[in-house]
Formats: sequence, structure tokens, C-alpha cells
Amino acid sequence: MHAVADIRLMIVDDHPLFREGLAHTLGAAHGIVVAAQAASGRSALEQWMQARPDVAIIDISMPGMNGIDTVRQLKAQDPRARVLMLTSSEDQDDVVAAIDAGAEGYVTKSIRYADLVAAVREVHAGGRPLGETVARKLARRDRDKPLTTRELEVLIKLRDGLTAVEIGERLAITARTARAHIEALKEKLGAVNSAHAVARGFELGLLPTGRRGQ
Repeated sequence: MHAVADIRLMIVDDHPLFREGLAHTLGAAHGIVVAAQAASGRSALEQWMQARPDVAIIDISMPGMNGIDTVRQLKAQDPRARVLMLTSSEDQDDVVAAIDAGAEGYVTKSIRYADLVAAVREVHAGGRPLGETVARKLARRDRDKPLTTRELEVLIKLRDGLTAVEIGERLAITARTARAHIEALKEKLGAVNSAHAVARGFELGLLPTGRRGQ
């Protein structure tokens, strides 16, 4: 059996105390190694090519090249780069711009440590961790678009009576991300709660009748 490789992480934030504290705490998490730190977007692009990390945590508000432009240029430089935005901003324009620039996930600095570690792992595994507020903002922007494959999966699990925690376990995502998808579903479907979202799913022909196996 082959050992699972550590996730190599780069942290990009212009506040030294916050950046170094984050590096210390995340570096102590099992399976995560902080391979590089950068205080600016320009430095991040250089550090990425030198250290070759797996995931970058990037703030939005930085002098010079901001986080969104950094993501855009990093993705152009290395399309395999995976990015988690970690910022204080919940502004809808920032959320939309970051995701459109190529960020895989977007969480705010109010996130709990355990959830941040889970978000890093989720981004590395190909997921899209979003906070509930962030998910609602994106869903508001995408209200007229069809449900994504993941949103439809979550809707089916809601139909089957699963909680957010159980949905997370079934889909190998965090409960926090599952709740975010539920909030996005409610926003897109114009539903007031999960049961209403399921009812709207049936009304719109999005859900097959009958209960699927879990």
C-alpha cells in the first residue's frame, strides 16, 4: 500500500502576523505541509513555480496585484493550480469575481480552524467548498441557470431525507459545504426551506419519483 502524499500548501496574505500564524496552525494539521508563503501576488507567482505546491490559500485585499488578479494569472501560468480564497469580504462582486477568475473555493476569515482544514482538503480533492452566505450570493447570480450536477445530487439526498451531515458523508464533502449547497438550492428554486426545495424539485421535473438507494 502506498502512503498518501501530504498536501503542499502556499499561503498568500500581506499581513505577516496572520500569514505566519496560519502557516503555523495549518502546518500542524495531519497531512498538510506549508511549502511556501507569499506577501504579494507577484511573489505568489514566483513562489508557486519554485515550490510547486498543490493548493494556494489567497486573500483578496493585497497591495499591488490583488487576490483576484493573482488567481487569474496563477491559473494562466499553471492551469492545474488549485485555489482557496480566504478573505474578510462577503461582497457579492468579490465572490463572483474570484470564482470566475478560477478559484475552486471561497471562505471567509470567520471560518473555524477545523472547517478551514477540511476546506483545504476538499479543494485538493477536486471539491468546491463555499460558505453558506457565499453560496447564496453565487446562486442569486446564477438563479436562471440549471442546477449543477452537485446541486442535483444534494437535492436527491434531501428528497431521501438525509441531513446536511449525512449528505456530506455520502458525497465526501464537509457538512459545511453540504449546507452551502442546500442554501444555493433554496435560492435557485425559490424555496423557503429544504422540504420546499424538494417539492419544487418535483414540480420542475428535476427529481425522479421513488426513493433511490443511499
